[in-house]
Amino acid sequence: MRRLFFSATATLLFLAACEKDEDTDQTISIHTDFSDGKDGWQGGFSEYSGTNAEIYELEEGIAPLPPPLDESKSGYRTSGINRSDDLFMYLTKRVQGLKPNTSYRGRFSLQLASNARSGGVGAGGAPGESVGLGIGLTIKEPRSAPDNDNFYRMNIDKIHQCCTDGNDMIVIGDIANGTDDYVYTLIDRSGEFTATTDHQGVLWIIVGTDSGFEGRTTLYYSIINVTLEEI
Repeated sequence: MRRLFFSATATLLFLAACEKDEDTDQTISIHTDFSDGKDGWQGGFSEYSGTNAEIYELEEGIAPLPPPLDESKSGYRTSGINRSDDLFMYLTKRVQGLKPNTSYRGRFSLQLASNARSGGVGAGGAPGESVGLGIGLTIKEPRSAPDNDNFYRMNIDKIHQCCTDGNDMIVIGDIANGTDDYVYTLIDRSGEFTATTDHQGVLWIIVGTDSGFEGRTTLYYSIINVTLEEI
């Protein structure tokens, strides 16, 4: 009898522990060093005319970091000329395995290389301070598609230039490099954003820049860290 009592007690304790583990808040960390490749990130552009897209000189992909930085390392390079006064350049990544219909706080930490000097002057605005850097989480894949006038627009409510948040993204800073020179420098930006997963437990991460500077912006994302904490 004593042995049976012990066995039943142990079973109840085991089941209680399992139930407790299932109720534990979930945390998922995404770490991407683009020296190791794209890691599932996709690049894209918006706020440009598809009729003469070539004049924007849009480019994206993995490339070595530019001098004077360590050229043995790579970044996700995004580049374009802002001829629309609002060019949006972004990276996005799908995250699955989250709990369905559950709210998560995303803690973002970005490292990128920018040659936009602080306090610079340019057409439409400064090359650094007039280019907003934003983060966000959405339940639908961020996409850029042409409207009836063949002008490409996002399917989410993104940031607007340096200072205006959207429903799906917020501004966490600009791309000014903190120096007096137009030289590539690694800069760090961080912020938080909260969103709720879909019925499959999926969220899309998005980071990107929206430009008021009417010139060329070329950035190299070196490292992106995102920690998703259930709340």
